[in-house]
Amino acid sequence: MEFSARSLVLQAEKKVLSRMAGKATATLLLDEVSGEVLDELYRVSKQHTQDRATAQRVIKDLVKVAVKVAVLFRNGCFGPTELDLAEDFRRKLRQGALTAVSFQEVEFTFEAGVLAGLLAESRDLLLRLVDKHLTPKSHGRIRHVFDHFGDAALLSQLYSPGPYRPHLDRLCRGLNQMLEEGRL
Repeated sequence: MEFSARSLVLQAEKKVLSRMAGKATATLLLDEVSGEVLDELYRVSKQHTQDRATAQRVIKDLVKVAVKVAVLFRNGCFGPTELDLAEDFRRKLRQGALTAVSFQEVEFTFEAGVLAGLLAESRDLLLRLVDKHLTPKSHGRIRHVFDHFGDAALLSQLYSPGPYRPHLDRLCRGLNQMLEEGRL
C-alpha cells in the first residue's frame, strides 16, 4: 500500500476526536437541542440499566461514531454509492424520529416492534455506509448504540405511563425541534 499523507491525517483526526469523545466534548461540538437530546438519552439509559457506567459507555459510543462519520463525510471519503447509503440512512433516521414523536403524541399507538425495526434498519444502513472506512471496533460501537436504544423492553418502559414519561416528553420535544429545523 502506498503512503498517503491525507489518509494519515484522516486516521489521526478520527483517533484524536474519538479519544476526546465524551459528554463534555459533545456539548462543545453540538448545538443546545442536540445536547439536551443526548443528555435525555443518557438519563433514560441510566434509569433503564441502573448503571451509570453503562449509560455513559453507550453515549460515549454514540458520540464517537457520530464524530467519525462526520469526519469521513467532511473529508469526502464516501463515494457515490456510499453517499446514496448516507441519504438512505438519514431518511430512515428521520422516519424513526417522526415515528417516535408520533407515538408520544397519539395515545395508544406505540408499537415497540415498529420503532425497534426502524432502529435496526438504521443500524444496518450505517454499518453498510462505514463498512470500508471504520474498524470492527467502531462497527461494534454502532451495534451497541442501536441495539441498546432499540431494545423492546427499554422502548416499552419509555412509552408506558410512569417514571420514564418526563424523559420521553423531553426527548420528543428535542426531536421535534430538530425535525422542524431540518437537522434530522
